[in-house]
Amino acid sequence: MALNDWILRMRKTTDYYVIYDKYFRSSKSALRRSRSKYSSIRGNAISPYDSLIQDAADELGWDWLLLAAQVFRESKFDENSESWAGAIGLMQVMPRTGREYGVTDLYDPVQNIYAGMKHIMWLQRQWEKKISDEDERLKFVLASYNVGLGHLQDAVRLTEKYGGNPKSWQDVSQFLLKKSRSKYFNDPVVQYGYCRGSEPVEYVDRILDIYQNYKEILQSEEETETADGQNDPSS
Repeated sequence: MALNDWILRMRKTTDYYVIYDKYFRSSKSALRRSRSKYSSIRGNAISPYDSLIQDAADELGWDWLLLAAQVFRESKFDENSESWAGAIGLMQVMPRTGREYGVTDLYDPVQNIYAGMKHIMWLQRQWEKKISDEDERLKFVLASYNVGLGHLQDAVRLTEKYGGNPKSWQDVSQFLLKKSRSKYFNDPVVQYGYCRGSEPVEYVDRILDIYQNYKEILQSEEETETADGQNDPSS
């Protein structure tokens, strides 16, 4: 769907003006995007969607490289990506989830990233009162995005039952892994049954690895540009 067609359709929804003002009318946001060394406008981009990712990360309070790492892990920046389970687009959003946030075309990058951002916001609200440490909470949010909030809550309950720390990702992830075993997915405290826990655990690890790589690349390029500037006789 063309962007203009989407805007016309979204004008009848309550979220339209928030999205439109944020992503298309904000001169401050547009100026920052055009000046960014990672902006596709400057030709030195991580992806064609850097500006959208940056704006969504601003809403989340995240480093945009972290959100870029998640988008890469989800779809490798392929807006037409589809999973075997029916997840669609850059952030692999399920159609039902998209509808909850007023999104109708998950193949559209703007809509898809918006829906993914809104879902992450919702997950953050679920965990922020339970886990005060931001670094730990991030891992719970990422895992929940991948496997669903209910399975993470099951793993927390198992962790508590067996004497672990329910606020520690290291402890909870071990019981998430155990949810593929009948002893644990049939435990009375478990409400959402079987889970292939290796997938969300790998998901969290992979995103954090990609994020670290992005930060190292950014630092390396900044250092190279600084050195080039110092060696330039015209500077």
